[in-house]
Amino acid sequence: MNTSPSLFAVITSIQRPTPAVRELHRRLTQLGGRLIVAGDRKGPPDFDLPGCDFLSLTDQQNSGLALANILPVGHYARKNIAYLYAIRAGAACIYETDDDNAPLESWAPRSEMVASPRMVSGRNWINVFRYFTDNPQIWPRGFPLERLADELTESQSADGIFRAPVQQGLVNGSPDVDAVWRLTQDRPFDFEPRAPVALAAGQWCPFNTQSTWWWPVAYPLLYVPSYCSFRMCDIWKSFVAQRCLWALGTGVVYHAPEVFQDRNPHDYLRDFQDEVPGYLHNSRIADILSNVALAAGEEAVAGNLLACYEALIREEIFPVEERPLVQAWIEDCAAIS
Repeated sequence: MNTSPSLFAVITSIQRPTPAVRELHRRLTQLGGRLIVAGDRKGPPDFDLPGCDFLSLTDQQNSGLALANILPVGHYARKNIAYLYAIRAGAACIYETDDDNAPLESWAPRSEMVASPRMVSGRNWINVFRYFTDNPQIWPRGFPLERLADELTESQSADGIFRAPVQQGLVNGSPDVDAVWRLTQDRPFDFEPRAPVALAAGQWCPFNTQSTWWWPVAYPLLYVPSYCSFRMCDIWKSFVAQRCLWALGTGVVYHAPEVFQDRNPHDYLRDFQDEVPGYLHNSRIADILSNVALAAGEEAVAGNLLACYEALIREEIFPVEERPLVQAWIEDCAAIS
């Protein structure tokens, strides 16, 4: 049996273990990996899965982490504490997902080095979803609506190996689309099992926290912000991460689905309302981040993260209350790495 003792999967949940979580836990157990679950104010006091590290709100607040006691409660950003727990435990790879995403048969640990991914031409916004389907009417949550009519540029396999310390898996069944798509054409949707796509500097596409692989050089970029709408916290996280990856000379790789989502119930109009800040500001955020001067090299990643948030605070995308959370996150990462 193959073992990956330093593979950690991270979720946050306010439910008892769902069928999707039980299947992920089973697969991790086969690999020798570990599941970390960040609890919150609501939800169960424990998690009925052997070997699972369930972090209650009390556990988090007693963790010794600077961030733990200043993060809002009742918020998806509690997931930050589970990331830090995995980093402190020596994770060589962190897989993050949600409690309604079940691994497909194809789900398996990935390598940071991706052989010959497809590269696309052009700059600015790239609708990666369209490279995994022939259906032009699909786009990821967080993609600017004003760019949906952009023509799809050609892709071509790159020569050699592409280092991708962040890799986003697409999702079958109920992919991560926005409320506009849900309200106008909601239906089950599967992508084609096509070769991965790598984005280079200057190419933007949102990614999320539903089926995403992270390696140590990018761990500081895991940070989920608190002072923004729930439907944008992981999307705006992804924009900051992409900009910082460019300073490392790399970008995000997107790959064909390895999970199926049986989506938790949603109120689509409420989702739409929560996504309005993104519809209004996503393109502007990309412009702001594109103009931030960042340092090159792996030792600069945490400082670059802070520089991006400082720029977004100056431009009033985030309030000043976000700053101490980012600073505490960086302090914790430095202390436990």
